[in-house]
Amino acid sequence: MDQTDRIDSAIGRVIELDAELETAAEATTGAGALAVQRDALHAWIDTVAAVVVSAGLGRVTLIHANGSQSGISSSELPFLLSRPAKFGGNG
Repeated sequence: MDQTDRIDSAIGRVIELDAELETAAEATTGAGALAVQRDALHAWIDTVAAVVVSAGLGRVTLIHANGSQSGISSSELPFLLSRPAKFGGNG
């Protein structure tokens, strides 16, 4: 399975789950539309003032400068953001 097939499969799973919950979903994969989405995400992420990583729960909570919170559930992101455990008193 190539990258496009994996992406299409993931999109299909998300849209299918949303349909089961009786809500609509929208997927963006085209280069131009995806660039617009990425720009919006970069601007949104720039408002983050703090990050709470709960690796054991597979969750990252973003605290924005205005005090609002955004949660991201992910099997990968919390581990990408976690620092390795250090043992001993050398912090």
